[in-house]
Amino acid sequence: MSGLVPARLGPRDVVRTGLAGLRTRPARAALSALGVAIGIATMVAVIGISSSSKEDLLRRLDRLGTNLLTAKPGSTLFGDQAELPETAPEMVRRIGPVTGVGATGEVDATVRRTDRIPVEVTQGIAVQAASPDLLATLGTGTASGRWLNAATERYPGMVLGSEAARRLGVDAAGGRVFAGGRWFVVLGVLRPAELAPEIDRSALVGWDAAERYLGFDGHPTTIYERSTDASVNDVRDVLARTVSPEHPEEVEVARPSDALRAKAEAAGAFAGLLLGLGAVALLVGGVGVANTMVVSVLERRREIGLRRSLGATRGQVRTQFLAESLLLSASGGAAGAVLGAAVTAGFAAAKGWPPVLPAWAPAGALGATLLIGTVAGLYPAVRAARLSPTVALAAV
Repeated sequence: MSGLVPARLGPRDVVRTGLAGLRTRPARAALSALGVAIGIATMVAVIGISSSSKEDLLRRLDRLGTNLLTAKPGSTLFGDQAELPETAPEMVRRIGPVTGVGATGEVDATVRRTDRIPVEVTQGIAVQAASPDLLATLGTGTASGRWLNAATERYPGMVLGSEAARRLGVDAAGGRVFAGGRWFVVLGVLRPAELAPEIDRSALVGWDAAERYLGFDGHPTTIYERSTDASVNDVRDVLARTVSPEHPEEVEVARPSDALRAKAEAAGAFAGLLLGLGAVALLVGGVGVANTMVVSVLERRREIGLRRSLGATRGQVRTQFLAESLLLSASGGAAGAVLGAAVTAGFAAAKGWPPVLPAWAPAGALGATLLIGTVAGLYPAVRAARLSPTVALAAV
């Protein structure tokens, strides 16, 4: 007579048995799944928000261009402030691949809304001389009024950066502001210059007007240069030598778009920290699943004993409880992934960012929940399988 062969549980039977165990205690199962869902939602949302922010920065870089360079005076050999030659902008224009050059020069003056405000109250607004082609070089425009031209740059007219206008309480062109002991007409208000935030905090006067009315010495303090994309690095190599042939070491050359790129990388590093916090929340959720499964084994000893006495093997009991743990974690993970994607979409819409969620994020969430479910359910499953049928049936 051949030995008895235990019945085999197919995949469908395993899922059905696992769901039956969860349905008997729906409130407890929901609360345990909630812990996993919060952890997964946090991780998916952090990845999604970070990716959306980075994509927005990269799109802004593409729109603004990465071919803008700036040249500023550094320090002399003796530590004093260097000075750029007055002819520097014209010299930069002679570089072959250069397509645009603009310049600003610092003016020793303050700008105020009225002459009644003390001269010490500057509100952090710099007064600068500006060349007519500055705006085209920066790639921005006016929100109100007009920019300096060959006629207005010689007269007491002023164009305010977006932040300077806000601090002065000027909403549009046409009013007057007080600078250098006289009134200046507000010719225009600029839109934000994302690659040159210092322009946003400046009150800009024509080059000739700055020399005539504000005592400007004619030396530029910042030169903005645009070149073709393919030649940016080549122009960067010769820019300092072109600006100051005698002392190129006293010229500081920078690429403003590098700041935006660094900001994108910094956002990614910060996202890594938040991702770690999400992993901690997921770990706590996994502990909750393990606790739920351990309690479930203790409460269902009679059920385990009955199944064992009817012929269920230890492996089948172990599979049943491991399946319950996996289903519990998977349900929480799926809910968390959906919630994280929704948070990403909502936050991106509120910020005006393109919603971006890498394909690996939901896949990683699923993998993490399956790992958590396996680890959390392994000990309770092994404990259930080791119960003796007679002892389990005798349990109250």
